[in-house]
Amino acid sequence: MFYWFLKFIALGPMLKLVFRPKSEGVENVPSSGPAILASNHLSYADWLFMPLVIPRMVRFVAKAEYFTSPGIKGWLQKTFFSGTGNIPIDRSGADAASGALLSAKRVLGEGELFGIYPEGTRSHDGRLYRGKTGIARLALETGVPVIPTAVVGTDVVAPPGKKFGRITRPTVRFGKPLDFSRYAGMENDRFILRSITDEIMYEIMRLSGQEYVDMYATRAKDESKKSDAAKGAERKPAA
Repeated sequence: MFYWFLKFIALGPMLKLVFRPKSEGVENVPSSGPAILASNHLSYADWLFMPLVIPRMVRFVAKAEYFTSPGIKGWLQKTFFSGTGNIPIDRSGADAASGALLSAKRVLGEGELFGIYPEGTRSHDGRLYRGKTGIARLALETGVPVIPTAVVGTDVVAPPGKKFGRITRPTVRFGKPLDFSRYAGMENDRFILRSITDEIMYEIMRLSGQEYVDMYATRAKDESKKSDAAKGAERKPAA
């Protein structure tokens, strides 16, 4: 109930009034039954605007700290994230990926929509990075369609490293469902998993118009930080 209260009464109408988000291809999202919404990830605001433009609830996984922090702030976080359909997942352990996969399979098994960011983290520079193959395994093990999704403009609303940016009209585009039933039973073939993931990322790239980089986003972030640190050291005057 809290989810629908926020979406249709408390938060959704305000977001629509202020930002006037646009949507394309909403008819590609099934009106009932399970599906995976695979999206690019430009901003923490993505998970607000993507579900806002469709009538159904979208479930995501969220880091466990949002559900376990102490105090009033922790209680408010837990109430908000639980109420908005998020599922806690410990991303620090070695089995984080398998935990996320189990949570996603449970959501899809209940006939719901599951939202996922194949890049694994937000893009730090607006480019689209290589997808992780967990989404391919999820699609094959559940047999549900994958809806490639692109959110554009949220990095202006909430740029990386900042809580707020400036007002613009975000656009959410939903592509045609991708069916990978031809690969049924091949979820342990890493070449098939990579092929499926690359096909999904290509469709996201086509919808978003982003430049694609064949590198994982986490590695790109690390290299960017090292490069910035090196440049800072070069500019630092000698003692």
